[in-house]
Amino acid sequence: MIDVIERFLRDEISSQELYEDIYNFITSFHIRNGEFEANYYIIKKLDNINFLIYAENIYQDNHREIPYSISIYKDNLIRKINNYAHTQGLKVIDE
Repeated sequence: MIDVIERFLRDEISSQELYEDIYNFITSFHIRNGEFEANYYIIKKLDNINFLIYAENIYQDNHREIPYSISIYKDNLIRKINNYAHTQGLKVIDE
């Protein structure tokens, strides 16, 4: 079974700027719902505490595939991205 979160972290938390952009989207009280398009993954904010993370493939004929996804609560997502950012030597934003 593919670990969506691990692949998401490895692919998307690759620089301080990307980490901060993703963190700010997740924690923003001004964004009640919406999507953040990262390099390969989409983070869909359903409400203030519930998120979907999925990979999206779009082909030339506009055929769209979502090969895998995960739902995750805000606190768990923040903890995972902060832990990963820390292991990558990035400056972690205080929770």
